[in-house]
Amino acid sequence: MPLYLSKFSYTPETWARMIGNPEDRRRAAQAYVESVGGKLHGFWYAFGEHDGYTLWEAPDNVSMAAVALAITGGGALGSFETTVLLTVDETIDALRKAEEVQYRRPGA
Repeated sequence: MPLYLSKFSYTPETWARMIGNPEDRRRAAQAYVESVGGKLHGFWYAFGEHDGYTLWEAPDNVSMAAVALAITGGGALGSFETTVLLTVDETIDALRKAEEVQYRRPGA
């Protein structure tokens, strides 16, 4: 199954609610991805541009998109970005296929 790295930031209102009532959001994230047949591999908070990161596994892009849409539709996040991760083997396959693509630079 494909892996996905998500970066998210809470709204100030969400942080205020969590200060008043701290909770472990890993359980919620796990339930969201399991509902589409996936798995949560990790959940971390961070300093910097984003408040947290998650590493997910989902059956396909549509399933992961459904999770992302449900989460962002909830209004607790100010931002949510997801990156599809490729294995080394998938990248090597892509490199081999890229050789077959007849790319031409603009203006060439």
